[in-house]
Amino acid sequence: MTRRITCITKLPNHQDRHRRIQAVGGSAWRDSEQTAIANVKRDKSAYDVTEQGKTVKVIVKKHDGREYLKTENDHFLPDNLLSLPDCS
Repeated sequence: MTRRITCITKLPNHQDRHRRIQAVGGSAWRDSEQTAIANVKRDKSAYDVTEQGKTVKVIVKKHDGREYLKTENDHFLPDNLLSLPDCS
């Protein structure tokens, strides 16, 4: 089952775009970044994001040896996850 990410929790004042996300969430759930990375590695369709009417999968990438979450390239935004509102 694919979970739609509608919000994120960012690390405060973190400038590195590959290390900003602390957790992702939806209407009644929240997963830490580590849990989400493990879920995506286990199931490539674990999460998606809808932005500007287009749905894209969340993938795992690596930067300087550290894994992080991002969306597939959709030609709209550099990273749809970082543009999502903060989970409250």
